Amino acid sequence: MYSTVTSDQPVLELQGLYRRFGSLVAVDHLDLTLNKGEFFTLLGASGCGKTTIMRLIAGFDEPNAGRVLLNGVDVTKLPPQRRNVHTMFQQYALFPHLSVWDNIAFGPRAQGKESPDTSRRIGEMLEIVGLAEKARFKPRDLSGGQRQRVALARALINTPALLLLDEPLGALDSTMRRGLQLELKRIQREVGITFLMVSHDQDEAFSMSDRLVVLNAGRIEQLGTPSEIYERSASSYVAGFVGQANLLTQGSGHLSLLRPERIRLSQNPPGTDEDGCQGHLTALFYQGADWRLELTRADGSVLFILLNVNEAPTSLQLGDRFWAVWKRSDLHAMPTSLTGS
Repeated sequence: MYSTVTSDQPVLELQGLYRRFGSLVAVDHLDLTLNKGEFFTLLGASGCGKTTIMRLIAGFDEPNAGRVLLNGVDVTKLPPQRRNVHTMFQQYALFPHLSVWDNIAFGPRAQGKESPDTSRRIGEMLEIVGLAEKARFKPRDLSGGQRQRVALARALINTPALLLLDEPLGALDSTMRRGLQLELKRIQREVGITFLMVSHDQDEAFSMSDRLVVLNAGRIEQLGTPSEIYERSASSYVAGFVGQANLLTQGSGHLSLLRPERIRLSQNPPGTDEDGCQGHLTALFYQGADWRLELTRADGSVLFILLNVNEAPTSLQLGDRFWAVWKRSDLHAMPTSLTGS
C-alpha cells in the first residue's frame, strides 16, 4: 500500500513566494523545494513567516506574488479542497461522537471515495499508528497522544501528496512529546509520504527532520540537515537560535562558532592543536546528565560550557578558576558578523 522509497523528485516547489499584510512582509520572495518522501521542517520564532508559508501551501491564503507547485502542477490559485494536501493541526479536531474507526473513515466517506478496499486500508492505518485495539473507542476514552495518532491516521488515509503539520505536538506534555516524536518519524518513514512540519522547537525539529530551514523575517537564513545547521551555522542568528552558541572573535575580526559541549575544563593551559582561555565559574546548573556552566573571563565576556557529569571535575564551586580548552578543529568560521543575520 505504501512506499518507503525517497527520491529527489520534487513534491513541492515554492517559487518566489511573496506575501505581505499592509506594510508587513510576512514571506519575502521565498524559493524552496521539498523532495518526495522526506520529513521537512520550517523552523523559526513567532512572526518569522512559517505559519503564513504553510497557509499558502494549503490554499488557506493566496500570495501577492510567486507560485506553489505540487508534483509539478501549479496549484497557486486552487482552493484547499482541490489540492492533494492535508493539514494536521495541534488541536486534533476529532469528531467526539464518532469512534476512532469512523473518525479515520470520515475523509473517504465525505469525498465519496469509500470502497470495498477502504476497510482494509483503515485497518492497516490503525496498525501503523498502533491503535488497532482502540478502533471502537471514542476520542474521550483516549490519551492526548492517542488522539494525536488518530488525527494522523485520518490525515494519511487518503494518501495526500503532502502532509502539513502545524506544531503537531504543542498540546502535549514534554514526556509525551518525546515519545510522539519517535512515533511520527517512524510512521512517516513507513508510509513514505512527504511531511512538512511547522515548529519553533529546535529539539523537535532536529530529532525528526531529514532537512529543515531556519526562517527569519520571511526569509530563509539557512537550509540543510540538522547536523549541518547546528555544526556549521550560516549566521550568528542561526547559531543562537538552534542552541547555545559561543561566538569568538578571531584575529581577522571574523567570528567563529564554538558549541558549549566542545569545551573541557582543565587546570592546565591548551596543548598542541588546542586553544583556550582562563576564567572563573560564575554560574552552575546541574541538569542530571550534564552540568551547564558559565565561565567569565578577565575582560568580562562569558563562555558557555556544557559538560557531561562523568567528564566534569569532581568538585565544582562558584569562583573556581579553570582553563576552558577546545580543539581548533571544533571552531566553525562564521560567514557573517556578530550583528549580521
